[in-house]
Amino acid sequence: MERTRPAGLAGNVRTAVVWELLTAVLHEAGPDLVVVDAGGGTGGFAVPLAEAGHQVTVVDPSPDALAGLERRTAERGLSVAGVQGDLADLPALFAPGSVDLVLCHSVLEVVDDAEAALRVLAGLLRPGGRLSLLVANRDAAVLARALAGRPDEAAHALTDPHGRWGPADGTARRWTLAGITALVAGAGLRVEQVHGVRAVSDLVPSAVLDTEPGAAAALLALERSLSDREPFRDIATQLHVLAQRA
Repeated sequence: MERTRPAGLAGNVRTAVVWELLTAVLHEAGPDLVVVDAGGGTGGFAVPLAEAGHQVTVVDPSPDALAGLERRTAERGLSVAGVQGDLADLPALFAPGSVDLVLCHSVLEVVDDAEAALRVLAGLLRPGGRLSLLVANRDAAVLARALAGRPDEAAHALTDPHGRWGPADGTARRWTLAGITALVAGAGLRVEQVHGVRAVSDLVPSAVLDTEPGAAAALLALERSLSDREPFRDIATQLHVLAQRA
């Protein structure tokens, strides 16, 4: 029986928007896709994709993360290849134009050359293949620092070339919506959709979700509604770009 829809984390507020977009892509593309999850860690996305019947390879620099991936897949009786490496290793691991879907979630922030990294990812895709890209949003950081009572740091993030609010910032690089879509287009990919991820959920205390009946489900529904609406999309914690190779 054909299985193209990941069953994994559809109910998770922090990942629901991304999962629903990927579900639609997988349903359109059909079964047995070749998927590469660059920086996929312990398989948060890779495992449900494998459960849906796709051929998934996780490439990650951390041996500990890959060991966790191996345990998770063994528990479920799944086959997911785990390879130690980073984005620079991908051309040696996969033939050009051989991959149906590349995931690059929260990885572009830490590479030395984001433009070159995107060209590598684009080169893996077959014609019609897709890139799922998740990056940190600069405008969300500006708002977050202002709400935290640090207007000086908010102002710094607004003008810093990498969207950082200061030396203690744990994120190496952030993008605006216009900046990341231009970068993706420059790699030769056509931007299909852009959604905001965690538009409001990071502002809601976890205690509210734990104690108020129905609060989590209501927040999930709200996140879905806000993900493609301005200005909420543009100030979400992360931006999700779905792009296609022509």
